[in-house]
Amino acid sequence: MRLIQNMCTISEYPAPGSAAAADCCLGAAGRRLVKIAVVGASGVGKTALVVRFLTKRFIGDYERNAGNLYTRQVQIEGETLAIQVQDTPGIQVHENGLSCTEQLNRCIRWADAVVIVFSVTDYKSYELTGQLHQHVQQLHLGARLPVVVVANKADLLHIKQVDPQLGLQLASMLGCSFYEVSVSENDNDVYNAFHVLCKEVSHKQQPSSTPEKRRTSLIPRPKSPNMQDLKRRFKQALSAKVRTVTSV
Repeated sequence: MRLIQNMCTISEYPAPGSAAAADCCLGAAGRRLVKIAVVGASGVGKTALVVRFLTKRFIGDYERNAGNLYTRQVQIEGETLAIQVQDTPGIQVHENGLSCTEQLNRCIRWADAVVIVFSVTDYKSYELTGQLHQHVQQLHLGARLPVVVVANKADLLHIKQVDPQLGLQLASMLGCSFYEVSVSENDNDVYNAFHVLCKEVSHKQQPSSTPEKRRTSLIPRPKSPNMQDLKRRFKQALSAKVRTVTSV
């Protein structure tokens, strides 16, 4: 595994498509890039989730993150992809709705896919998930960005506020995959969540000729001319020409 922390932050990250943005990609030359943003309310464990995926390690305390960008390589169906994961500051909720800075919106627009994280110990973070999913899709102009919903802190049963069934129902309604994980105890479920998302993005990125082939096959091919019919038409044309000459 190759892990690199890029010192770009959300506010510093260049606009998508720019030459500077290309320089921030640390994947090997020629490898396809999958860009993932991890979003959610404050305190749900976004940074812990990202570090667990990248390093398989869990560290209990983290400094408040400034939106660090990380890169690693993963194998998806036999192909090595460069994965960029953007950690983001917690989203605040006010009476008028979500409070998303322009820097955060820029990060979401930059991403090919999004992981929405809530904590099973914080019901408000769960309620935020639907609004956040809608906001993500609006920023991508309804392009149906691949999204995975992750419920974190599943090990804290004594203070649990969100039943797994609620998370599953919400994710199903939003059309997303759902994972309930314990970042502190298990890295397999964390890896699976990111792997499924990378796979979905990879499939979207691959140009497919299949639909075009299907359309081509539906176009009726011109029928081969019938030789008897051609002879008949030739005789008719010849007879008409003879009659014209005779009448003259």
